[in-house]
Amino acid sequence: MRVLKTSLLVGLLALGLSACGTTTGERALSGAGVGAAVGGVAAAVTGGDVSQGAVIGASAGAATGAATDEDDLNLGD
Repeated sequence: MRVLKTSLLVGLLALGLSACGTTTGERALSGAGVGAAVGGVAAAVTGGDVSQGAVIGASAGAATGAATDEDDLNLGD
C-alpha cells in the first residue's frame, strides 16, 4: 500500500512538472525527467527492472516534450 501511495504522489508531482519549459529543449528535458521518475516507479510497482523502466520512461517523456509545441500548453498566461 505504501508503494501505491508513493507512486501516486510521484505521478502527481510529475504531472505538475510536465509542462515546464518554453523552448523545445527545456520541454524535452523536463519530459525526460518526469518520464524517468514515472517509468522507474511503474517498474518498481509492477516488479520490473527499475533502471529499464526509467530509461524507457525518459525516452518517452523526452519525445513527448520535444513534440509538444509551446502554443499547445496553456499555463494561464
